[in-house]
Amino acid sequence: MAQNESPSRRSFLGATGAALIATSGLGAQRPKDVKVRLAVAGGGFGARHHWHEHPHCAVTAVTDLVAGRRQALAKAYDCDQVFPSLERMLAEAADTFDAVAVFTDAPSHAKHTLMCLNAGKHVTVACPVALTLEDCQKIKEAKEKTGLRYMMHESSWYRQPCIAAREAYAKGQFGRLAFSEVEYFHPGIGARSHGLSSTRGKRTWRWGFPPMLYPTHALGLLVGVTGERIVKVSCAGQLVSKDFPAGKDNAYGNPFDNEIALGHTDRGNICRFGVLWNVAGHGERGQWLGEKMSCFMAGSGGQPRARRGVSGRWQAWNVPDYWKTDRLPESMRHNSGHGGSASFLSAEFVEALVEKREPTVDVYQSIAMTAPGIVAHDSAMKGGALMNVPSFDR
Repeated sequence: MAQNESPSRRSFLGATGAALIATSGLGAQRPKDVKVRLAVAGGGFGARHHWHEHPHCAVTAVTDLVAGRRQALAKAYDCDQVFPSLERMLAEAADTFDAVAVFTDAPSHAKHTLMCLNAGKHVTVACPVALTLEDCQKIKEAKEKTGLRYMMHESSWYRQPCIAAREAYAKGQFGRLAFSEVEYFHPGIGARSHGLSSTRGKRTWRWGFPPMLYPTHALGLLVGVTGERIVKVSCAGQLVSKDFPAGKDNAYGNPFDNEIALGHTDRGNICRFGVLWNVAGHGERGQWLGEKMSCFMAGSGGQPRARRGVSGRWQAWNVPDYWKTDRLPESMRHNSGHGGSASFLSAEFVEALVEKREPTVDVYQSIAMTAPGIVAHDSAMKGGALMNVPSFDR
């Protein structure tokens, strides 16, 4: 064992493999003649991805409940098999696709994931995995029972600074990574006046949605760098905006538009993670503080990326544009959405199926980014009580 490599870090590297850590193995040995047939469910966010750009994937069926979104999906993926529901698509065209991209509303992710796994289809799904611990367990069991592939489409995992931090961690450059701060800001979302909270006069699932039930953009910057698990959490919630439909005015009984948690990891480290709907800031940000080096992502306040080593001198953190490299097929080497992550996520799912392996963001990593938020929201509802987070690992 290298001098600065702790047993926990060594175990992480061995358990997760080089594809997770370095990301450079993505697509290193691409078979030439395999074609993944993918169906896409959900025509909002689901219409803005890149599976069809991969030389070994074709979108062969699409579905959405809304006619306009169905048309957008068909146009985006040049697909002529269009269905009015996921149920109809599975019933009438299951022999025309191998996998389903589930990009429906968040409260339906668990139901639709289980529906597809039980129909014998691999699944990639928008975040989060589920809204309850019980549904996380059901999805884990279904994936293990069927042996199918499961991947959550978490953008933070493949943001360029997250890739850089993951590789620095793998090389031991941080030393012990004692403290992390990871956060997701999306101002106004869930509020009455926000465009995503209601459409055509009807409330959407985002109306009053609890911040910590959408934790994965933040926790992807912890789990996706170190592989740590949050094992205990205490969370504080607050209500800032009078425009936020709190408490009885939303389907979740949620009184908070901001939630901030303090998590204890399985390696004895501390992580502060926050999801805030009402602050003057936007986007995802992480900072990782180690005994030998610390790195800070750029923030919405204009602060630049920076890192500090044992010399004590601050310097610019020059993060490569990994999307320009052969980590992606040539047809996907463009600056995609969410910090360059969208092409990586699309490619990783396709190549996991082609190469008959588990995707890097597998069911265990996905739940590790989801379950702590579920428990954190429960903690906030109980006045910040310190609560255990159950493990869903093998």
